[in-house]
Amino acid sequence: KKMENKTSFLPQEGEVRPSRCPDNSAFKQQKLPAWKPQLTIATVLSSFFFTGTFCLSVGVCLILSANSVREIQIDYSDKCSDCSKLRENSSNWNKECHCSVNFTLKEDILGDVFMYYGLQNFYQNHRRYMISRSDAQLLGRNVNIQKSYCTPFTTYRNGTPMAPCGAIANSMFNDSIDLFYNLNSSVIQVPLLKTGNSWWTDKNVKFRNPKSYNLSSAFAGTARPPYWQKPVYLLDEEDERNNGYVNDDFIIWMRVSAFATFRNLYRRVRRIRQFADGLPAGNYSFHISYNFPVTKFKGRKHVILSTVVWSGGSNPFLGIAYVVSGTAATLTGFVITAVHLKLRKKKTYFQK
Repeated sequence: KKMENKTSFLPQEGEVRPSRCPDNSAFKQQKLPAWKPQLTIATVLSSFFFTGTFCLSVGVCLILSANSVREIQIDYSDKCSDCSKLRENSSNWNKECHCSVNFTLKEDILGDVFMYYGLQNFYQNHRRYMISRSDAQLLGRNVNIQKSYCTPFTTYRNGTPMAPCGAIANSMFNDSIDLFYNLNSSVIQVPLLKTGNSWWTDKNVKFRNPKSYNLSSAFAGTARPPYWQKPVYLLDEEDERNNGYVNDDFIIWMRVSAFATFRNLYRRVRRIRQFADGLPAGNYSFHISYNFPVTKFKGRKHVILSTVVWSGGSNPFLGIAYVVSGTAATLTGFVITAVHLKLRKKKTYFQK
């Protein structure tokens, strides 16, 4: 019986079993027509030199464009030292502190002028910090934030939920900065635009306020984050469309930075009256309401006035990257050329 069982798997005489080989078609036998590049020395060298020339040209244009940006950067960390010492004690959160920083523009800054605030040594790339938010809450939905990643900035001890929750929102930059132009004996406040600074997708897609007949009732039953001085529905008391979760300053802050030193757009100069062409040369001063402490993490704060060009702001990194890539491609082309000429000489010698 064992012998019969073993021989039963073998093909019997006259029996034809189906073949497991694929059909003899062009598709299944992988015989479809295909294009295969013929790499010759001429095509290889031309591609390297063309790539190098292109990258070098683009890199030089980007560097020249970045260098043409007019920019002035002012560090006010030490110039507001009294306010900085006041903010070291968290119990003084409700006390106001103001300081002024004077500076001079030697030349006109023509065109659109943007005001940024810059932070140094402030790390936003920590994983727990980056995920400490509730996107569903920021969309205006009624969610249980205790199940989100906002911990420990979710609720107070009495159970009142925070709006907005999370570490990112709680650490929002809240210095108020005004710019003044000193013309002869008069002081003129430079008009600044605080809307239109965020991305359209953020303003209209990622951030929405809860639906209600007014914002105060929409956020009823919630409380501001611990480090905030006013609730979220009072971020901009002058413009209802720039209030709550759709506030431009709040939206820009919620887009965390990958590096410890960064800048965020704060305001844009409104081009009217004396400032229709930009900022004229002269004496200026920043009036700062100092609220954001930086001494505990050894940070620095800056105010930046800058213009933009077709390639963006004054960041030469992309241009340098193109120049380095173009230089590497060109040098590789020369090395391949030298190797090819050397091998060709040896081949000619052995043929003789």
